[in-house]
Amino acid sequence: MESVDELIPTRATLLERLKDWRDAASWQQFFDTYWKLIYGVAIKSGLNEVEAQEVVQETMISVAKHIPTFNYDSALGSFKAWLLNMTRWRINDQFRKRRFGAAPPLSGDAPPDTQWMDKVVDPASVHLDKLWDSEWEKNLLATALTRVKRNLEPEKYQIFDFYVNKDWPPEKVAKTFSISVNQVYLAKHRITELIKQEVERLQVEMV
Repeated sequence: MESVDELIPTRATLLERLKDWRDAASWQQFFDTYWKLIYGVAIKSGLNEVEAQEVVQETMISVAKHIPTFNYDSALGSFKAWLLNMTRWRINDQFRKRRFGAAPPLSGDAPPDTQWMDKVVDPASVHLDKLWDSEWEKNLLATALTRVKRNLEPEKYQIFDFYVNKDWPPEKVAKTFSISVNQVYLAKHRITELIKQEVERLQVEMV
C-alpha cells in the first residue's frame, strides 16, 4: 500500500506518474483532487454549469497532453501557476464559443429583449489570479481535512464534525457519544491542530 506521504496530491512523484497516461490510479487521484477547484473557478468566472464542466474536461485533457514536457521545478515556476494557465485558457475558450457559437438561453429574470452578449463576463475583467488563490486555499483545506479524517477513528471525527461543522452544543455531543464535555473540547482542539499541521505541509507540497 502507498504510505500517507505518497498520497500528497501534487508532489513531484505524482506529476511524474501522470506522464504515464496508462496510470489510471494516479489520474483518478489527480482528478479527484482538482476537479472541484477548476469547476469552482470556472463558475465564479461567469460560466454556467455545462460550460464549467467542459472546462474541467478540457483542462484535464490539456494537462494530459502537456504533462510529458512539464518539469517539476519550483525555482522555474509552480505547478499551481501552471495549472492556472491551463484552466485560464479553457475558460477563455468557453467565452469564445459564446461569442461565435449559439447563444445560451437567458435566465428567467432577464428582459425578453436583452442580448445574451450583455450577460457574458469578460474574462479580462475577472481577477482570475485572486479567484484562483481563493479557491486553491479552499481546496487545500478540503484536502487537509480529507487526509486527517482518513487517519482518525470514525467516532473521533464524528465528535468534531457534530460540534464544529454541524454546530451542535457541546452538551448534546457529549450526551450522544457518552463522553464528557471536556472530551468534546479536547477532540476539537486536537483535530483542529492536526488540520492546521496538514495545511502547513500542503502549502509547501502543493506548489
